[in-house]
Amino acid sequence: MSGLLLVWQNQREAQTLYTKDLYTKDLYAMDTLFSLRVYGAQGEEALKQCETRVRELEGLLSVTRQDSDVRRLNASDGQNIEGIPVSKDTYSLLSSAISLGAETEGALDITLYPVLREWGFTTGEYRIPEAERIQTLMQKVDYQSVLLKSSMSEGGEGAVYVPEGVEIDLGAVAKGYTGDCLLDILRDMGVTSAMLDLGGNVQTLGAKPDGSPWRIAVRNPFDRAKELGVLEITDKAVITSGSYERYFTGEDGRDYWHILDPADGHPADHGLVSVTVVGDSGVRCDGLSTALFVMGKDKAVDFYRRQQDFEMLLVTKEGGLQITEGLMDCFECGEDWDVEIIYRDER
Repeated sequence: MSGLLLVWQNQREAQTLYTKDLYTKDLYAMDTLFSLRVYGAQGEEALKQCETRVRELEGLLSVTRQDSDVRRLNASDGQNIEGIPVSKDTYSLLSSAISLGAETEGALDITLYPVLREWGFTTGEYRIPEAERIQTLMQKVDYQSVLLKSSMSEGGEGAVYVPEGVEIDLGAVAKGYTGDCLLDILRDMGVTSAMLDLGGNVQTLGAKPDGSPWRIAVRNPFDRAKELGVLEITDKAVITSGSYERYFTGEDGRDYWHILDPADGHPADHGLVSVTVVGDSGVRCDGLSTALFVMGKDKAVDFYRRQQDFEMLLVTKEGGLQITEGLMDCFECGEDWDVEIIYRDER
């Protein structure tokens, strides 16, 4: 279940918005449900192009499809030192992911895939791996070992070298990148109002047709049937990562979730249960929501204070709720929550 959902102020508003040049498309892609809502005369054609683009990106970025760029890179096993040719999209997304890895000091690491698979999160066959097995797999975890070669052709392709025993997974950034690509299509077609829900990754174009902000509810990680609060946003991405989204309970009675710490290959457990990131770039918000969760509250706050391009909402294991100062005027908190404000300048 995703951490975000679209909410309406009242039934009359919903009826008005849903009958005014609204075009919608629901499709299953990237192992989740995409719901696209576009307003304007070009909406129908825009959605057709968006679906084509989603299928194209899914075919390139899937870690399981036999002919995808990612699958070919993982199968190369370091055999071609000159690199494996990949599409412009794959090359661009890998570049962004590796840069985010460096910026977050490895809190985001795209080479964790073999460890994630060992836990069963990629197959649904959950298990607690033997410590020795994790240690062995962790020897190959290093995003810096993936090398991007220079452009190879006028068509925009590039080459990527993945060493022997290293496998990548772009799941932590793929939906954010996809959302950015779809918004480019909409802008090129003159669309000025749209809301994209890519399996809980919400990205908006402009405001609602009436000029009011979109209202995005953030789920309560302790009770997913309830809302933590509502964000009012315009032209922003809102992306959440949390320990409650995909997890299993082991024979020892403990919960184990899919967000792994690249430092030790175990579920990241540094005091947070949910991180929501708000910003202009979908791919950046997507990657940061995972990286900040891995960091934990203190390091996440330090990272936020060094940056100028995103806002965040943190929920701690103890039930604390912190929001950054840029969200003060656009977040309506639900009942029974005491909000702590995180300021850019430490106070």
